Amino acid sequence: MAIAAVVILPLGLLFILSGLIVNLLQVFFYILVRPFSRNAFRRINKEIMELLSLELIWLFDWWANNKVQLFADKEIIEIMGKEQALLICNHRSDIDWLVGWVLAQHAGCLGSCLAIIKKEILCLPVIGWSMWFSGYIFLQRSWAKDENTLKSGFEGLNDFPLPFWLALFVEGTRFTQAKLLAAQQYAASVGLPVPRNVLIPRTKGFVAAVTHLRSHVPAIYNITVAIPKDESCPTLLRIFRGHSSTVHVHIERHLMQELPETSSGIAQWCKDVFVAKDALLEQHLETDSFGPGLPHEIRRTKKSLMVVIFWSCFLLAVVVILLERFPFSWGEVAFCMSFLGFTVILMHILIMFTQSERSTPPKENQPDPLNQVLLQT
Repeated sequence: MAIAAVVILPLGLLFILSGLIVNLLQVFFYILVRPFSRNAFRRINKEIMELLSLELIWLFDWWANNKVQLFADKEIIEIMGKEQALLICNHRSDIDWLVGWVLAQHAGCLGSCLAIIKKEILCLPVIGWSMWFSGYIFLQRSWAKDENTLKSGFEGLNDFPLPFWLALFVEGTRFTQAKLLAAQQYAASVGLPVPRNVLIPRTKGFVAAVTHLRSHVPAIYNITVAIPKDESCPTLLRIFRGHSSTVHVHIERHLMQELPETSSGIAQWCKDVFVAKDALLEQHLETDSFGPGLPHEIRRTKKSLMVVIFWSCFLLAVVVILLERFPFSWGEVAFCMSFLGFTVILMHILIMFTQSERSTPPKENQPDPLNQVLLQT
């Protein structure tokens, strides 16, 4: 209760009110600009989207003082954000997406950072709506329904005027011990390498992405996220509470043209990458590092701080003006109280929505639903 009153409520009000303004701006330019120039709308929307995304990065960087340490070759760090790329990553943390935003901000392509995500996120006010305007690809987790959605989404990126990142979590779901056990059982039953730190990738979406993007997206970034042993795994709730953590990120860059030409070859390449990723995570468990050499620490951005200060001053000024010019009636007081309650509920839903699915371990001698999903990959 104290957290809701002292932290979540004011930060939630700031995020929701500013987010609704961002959504209105997106609607305005979508109606007036996009019919005449889709690329002009994309350039404008990139700047608008950053006004919202930077608030969450401020929470990560400044409020909770989280650290991201990047393990990558200097050449990769220098080219990040200057080219279009497909990102594949293990899905271990509740806030892998936010770590990705921090990386994108560091690289200079935050507003053009896209992802292939589940359709339920579209129902989230503010953040889900802003993602729709930005061109995120929303899936229903049914290949019969998603095949055309993916094709249409990929074709829409053919003429994207800016460097963009398209993130794809090929494991298809967030990592839990129950899902790992199901993956291990399936792998053992069909003679595949038994994973210890990742799930078996679902390769249909990856194959479709490579097939459609190969001609104009030059690179694939293979990203591996891990948490040091002496650090707590960051979650959105811990961030609101101001608890800091350190996140290690390892990045490899692969040229898209070097991948196999056939669908089966692309799928096998993805599976091989995740076998190597599993071994890399095992090494990290033993050494608390992704290899020799000092990591590159991503410094928190002053831009996110300036955005939060701007929104705070702007919204506070609007509230003061309204209070001076329009004395509240009891009905307006009731509306404000209802909106405050709505804010707390919405922030609670957002926090719960980001948490890993709490699947129970499969019972002995009973079929596990995840096994049925894995069999379709």
